[in-house]
Amino acid sequence: MSPTIQALPAQLVNQIAAGEVVERPASVVKELVENSLDAGARRVQLHIEQGGVKLIRVTDDGTGIAGDELSLALSRHATSKLKVLEDLERIASMGFRGEALPAIASVSRLTLESRAAGAERAWSCEGEADALRPSPLPRGTVVTVRDLFYNTPARRKFLRTDKTEFGHLEQVVKRLALARPDVGFVLNHNGREVFAARAASDRASHERRLADLLGGTFLDEALFFEHAAAGLRLHGWVARPSFSRSQADMQHFYVNRRMVRDKLVTHAVRQAYQDVLFHGRHPAYVLFLELDPTLVDVNVHPTKHEVRFRESRLVHDFLFRTLHDVLAEPTATARTAGVDDAVTRNDPAIAPEATPVPRQHGMALHVAERRAAYQAATAWQMPPPSAMGAVTDELVSDRQESADAEDLHPLGFAIAQLHGVYVLAQNRDGLVVVDMHAAHERITYESFKRARAGEGIKSQPLLVPVTVAVSRREANLVEENSGVFSELGMEVDRRGEETLVVRALPALLRSADAERLLRDVLADLVVHGDSWRILEQINEVLATMACHTSVRANRRLGIEEMNALLRDIERTERSAQCNHGRPTWTQLDMAALDRLFLRGR
Repeated sequence: MSPTIQALPAQLVNQIAAGEVVERPASVVKELVENSLDAGARRVQLHIEQGGVKLIRVTDDGTGIAGDELSLALSRHATSKLKVLEDLERIASMGFRGEALPAIASVSRLTLESRAAGAERAWSCEGEADALRPSPLPRGTVVTVRDLFYNTPARRKFLRTDKTEFGHLEQVVKRLALARPDVGFVLNHNGREVFAARAASDRASHERRLADLLGGTFLDEALFFEHAAAGLRLHGWVARPSFSRSQADMQHFYVNRRMVRDKLVTHAVRQAYQDVLFHGRHPAYVLFLELDPTLVDVNVHPTKHEVRFRESRLVHDFLFRTLHDVLAEPTATARTAGVDDAVTRNDPAIAPEATPVPRQHGMALHVAERRAAYQAATAWQMPPPSAMGAVTDELVSDRQESADAEDLHPLGFAIAQLHGVYVLAQNRDGLVVVDMHAAHERITYESFKRARAGEGIKSQPLLVPVTVAVSRREANLVEENSGVFSELGMEVDRRGEETLVVRALPALLRSADAERLLRDVLADLVVHGDSWRILEQINEVLATMACHTSVRANRRLGIEEMNALLRDIERTERSAQCNHGRPTWTQLDMAALDRLFLRGR
């Protein structure tokens, strides 16, 4: 006998929904605070007890809820934010499903109090069927959640200690506060104020909240920027590669002020940090992307942490190109400017099809040939008189004393070499110490990449073509993206419905595993619509070549050579780090030097 089909009780339906929406106290706080922000609140107060398990109370001064709508607000799929299907395609509010309040109420003891704007009094209720009671509340709303998961003990067992749960909750509040500097936030835990931020709209106050979230050290190492193009606007802070992390715990991304976690975003950022990030390290950033709500689908997951971009390739390329340019600022200005100097770019509107990621084509010279070509083309020589003049010790001394010259050259002028490893230079701020091998390695590497970009990626036929069995979808991808494979220096033909043949590889990767390389590129095409796999491997070869051809330790350099190295650093993109992510130079200003010797005390 087949089982009987029956409708689930409303309470059970809400508890099932709560399993998707309410993971822990931090999830409750996120949903309630976002409701406050949607209501136009200018101040949000939170009172928490025992990590949020015993009590969560969120008070706001928003528009409030009319008394006769309180019970409805606690019913499933009741919302003021959507009315017709078209509204779902241009969501600008944080919430819209109408699931959060009934889901939370189903696994806790929830009380809802509110006074709508213009109403004579406030009202309170504890459920859909509960009678309304008068409340002394002024304008706004108070949601009180007690005894979270009291009726679902299995869920409560998965909660951590009060300290751990409050740590997650505090992080959520700070991330929401970071997205809305125009709103004041106060967070109290067990009767003690933990976090307070007044409403403000200037960048300084925004950065104070940023310091509360990520610490002052992040601000010291972050670059602030703004960039707009193709109907997209990106602004925020990206940490210099030297401020990398062992975990991805300082990565905060917002889409139209909504906190999101997105694989496309992570991939684009990772690509922008390529060549400058130490192996196994993660970048740190706080980024805000703004775009037309119709271009992003937020109705992907109940927690609304995930989004789907309608023009995913455009967004990916925009993020990559913007961050790549910010991180590529050549040198000293980027290192010494600090967060007070914004990098602002505003490109004219660009059609989506006109904004591809600029491809860097390859070169096919063997390592020995490329070394010889580089040594012949870039061997250090005395700069011509028109560029630098006849450099003598006296002229160097004169230039060190010249403010105009030091302004022109942020890294200043060489004064000595230390143990054949470091170049010491004097600039307006104090002492500059340069790791000459690391700096020359970056300069050489960027030179190789420019050469490759000019020549394109040349391919080399395989003596024995490699046959690879794939799915029909992957075989179709190869046919649809034949131009991509050609640009990457690969020749791939389709032999059957589910068979491909690799006939040529990039010359610099001629010893690579052809089948593995093809599968990696196909995997990238499936997930991202493009592949950087081959370029990354080619760059690894170029980086090795650059390391082997760069000036070695214990080589004695003259003043002219050291100054030429300083000028090359100033002209080279990403020159603050070598190809492995290590710093190439550092600045000790006069204040730091004075502290070393206790001067002025």
